[in-house]
Amino acid sequence: QVQLVESGGGLVQAGGSLRLSCAASGRTFSTYAMGWFRQAPGKEREFVAAIRWSGGSTYYAESVKGRFAISRDNAKNTVYLQMNGLKPEDTAVYYCATQTTAGGRYDNWGQGTQVTVSS
Repeated sequence: QVQLVESGGGLVQAGGSLRLSCAASGRTFSTYAMGWFRQAPGKEREFVAAIRWSGGSTYYAESVKGRFAISRDNAKNTVYLQMNGLKPEDTAVYYCATQTTAGGRYDNWGQGTQVTVSS
């Protein structure tokens, strides 16, 4: 089992930036990739970005390409999501999650951190 703790959310004006962190503990050696997802009120949870733990390949939703950047620090077992050029439609609870096999489900989730972008 992997435990995940997100931090870094908050209130920011449109055009601003935030950096989210996700610290992992427990059986982190079994992690294939880590991802960020978000869920806005009344909407389904959606994929934002992911990074392979080994090799560092990254993947992004079209809606955040060019604005968000996912990175990792293997020594700290931490994944980051740098969010620039924030828009009101980016407002959501952001969750990190781990994937243990390629193409498999994300099966460990953090508690989420709120990001609110004001116009």
